[in-house]
Amino acid sequence: MTKHIFVTGGVVSSLGKGLTSASIGMLLEQRGLRLRMQKLDPYINVDPGTMSPYQHGEVYVLDDGSETDLDLGHYERFTNSPLNRDSNYTTGQIYLSVINKERHGEYLGQTVQVIPHITNEIKAALAKPAGPDVDVVITEIGGTVGDIESQPFLEAIRQFSLDVGKENCLYIHLTLVPYLKAAAELKTKPTQHSVGQLRQIGIQPDLLVCRTERSLSRDDRAKIALFCNVPIEAVIEEKDKDFSVYEVPMSLVEHGMDELIVKKLGLKAGPLNLDRWRDLLHRLRNPRHEISIAVVGKYAEHRDAYKSIYEALDHAGVHHRATVRVQRIHSEAVEREGAERLLSGVDGILVPGGFGERGIEGKVEAVRFARQRGIPFFGICLGMQCAVAEFGRNALGLDRANSTEFDKDTPNPVICLLDEQKTITDKGGTMRLGAQPTRLTSGSKAAACYGATDISERHRHRYEFNNVYRDRYTAGGLSISGTSPDGSLVEVVEVSEHPWFVGVQYHPEFKSQPTRAHPLFAGFIGAAIEHHQADDRKGGKKGEGGEGK
Repeated sequence: MTKHIFVTGGVVSSLGKGLTSASIGMLLEQRGLRLRMQKLDPYINVDPGTMSPYQHGEVYVLDDGSETDLDLGHYERFTNSPLNRDSNYTTGQIYLSVINKERHGEYLGQTVQVIPHITNEIKAALAKPAGPDVDVVITEIGGTVGDIESQPFLEAIRQFSLDVGKENCLYIHLTLVPYLKAAAELKTKPTQHSVGQLRQIGIQPDLLVCRTERSLSRDDRAKIALFCNVPIEAVIEEKDKDFSVYEVPMSLVEHGMDELIVKKLGLKAGPLNLDRWRDLLHRLRNPRHEISIAVVGKYAEHRDAYKSIYEALDHAGVHHRATVRVQRIHSEAVEREGAERLLSGVDGILVPGGFGERGIEGKVEAVRFARQRGIPFFGICLGMQCAVAEFGRNALGLDRANSTEFDKDTPNPVICLLDEQKTITDKGGTMRLGAQPTRLTSGSKAAACYGATDISERHRHRYEFNNVYRDRYTAGGLSISGTSPDGSLVEVVEVSEHPWFVGVQYHPEFKSQPTRAHPLFAGFIGAAIEHHQADDRKGGKKGEGGEGK
């Protein structure tokens, strides 16, 4: 029977439940177990697709078009667990399903209540990933113990163990053990209170993962074990990682977490094989190059808004044995201070996706700077659209070339709304979403990176390259090197005379993994290394070059 692991959090949010869950999943996979992963989020939004990146971070898109929580990105980067729309549920989805059933008369006149109807719906969601080909399902519960929004989910996972048998469920609680400088000691009381709240609900955690900036002494662990009713070996230290999040699994192994899980659930697991992960960490710790990449975006001050992009850059750095120093540049700052001041000296410029008019001209200016100075450039989604607008204005002389998203009256709408989007009024889940096929031109930089001409990548957009301008762009030097299989949608553009200038309409960052860098990110970082080395040969005069196309 499929075993279930539930990961909850206490004391404060942002402790890293997603990373911890993903790390546990990776360790179990490396012991030969078949895994599925799932996240339950307590917010009432049906999905995060309409939520501000400032509040929620990036929206992570799956192959099936589901717009999900960014923690699912951790799951895909650390594990091979197949993810789909059953991998992320929200309070909004659960309540919407129950209300629809009530409207259809499925409850036969019953008074619909949180218990049992909402909790039954949650339990049905918990059971979906299980099956004869799945050994373990890891379910992360969003929020913290004590949050009013989380109570139905916590009640559901309590009931779930009664339904499937307590021997088939394991509860892991992630909590904070803060260090007080004034007292010069770690404080275990917040953990005691957090576990106490969980036990009041009826859940006794089997394992405690203690986030801390200082190592726990045996006395600290013994105290936590005593007051929280767990064996001392079940108190797992998870010390802050200054170097890389990819150290987290090794830290858990050092404290025997994978072995505890295997024993407590009676899993038939093989020996742990971490050779690839150790090689990853070795490459991270022993780089041969160091380069700087400017990421020019409108959410630059909020790291989680471009979480997958930063991770994909790191993966490409690992691939090339390079340390990638990311400079987060706010696109509005480029508008105020100019590209010369903010971007001179970088080895590559990446313009990511986004929505809304704010900061667009700064992105366009960053594209111009990269194109005219011969600096490796990578545009993703909106970044590609800004590249099209910039090329139209400055290389083709198209007056006010722009997207109709930002200038409805532009005389040159080089980016316009997808035909399928013109009658849509609802915002949630209505974009062009999920995996879509792309056909690349043989001999293009993109095809060289992939080593293939037929690929599939994940999308999230409403606007596209305006086909009315195709001939003018290709004649002027912007190569359309990737389209939908029928040729109707532009997916990839390149400047053929540039050392490395690629824009893509899709989101390649969602398919990058630490042990398998995405081909385009690997190509971009490779070009940035070459640019850096060329500058070194010229005496460090970075950013200098001709002002042509």
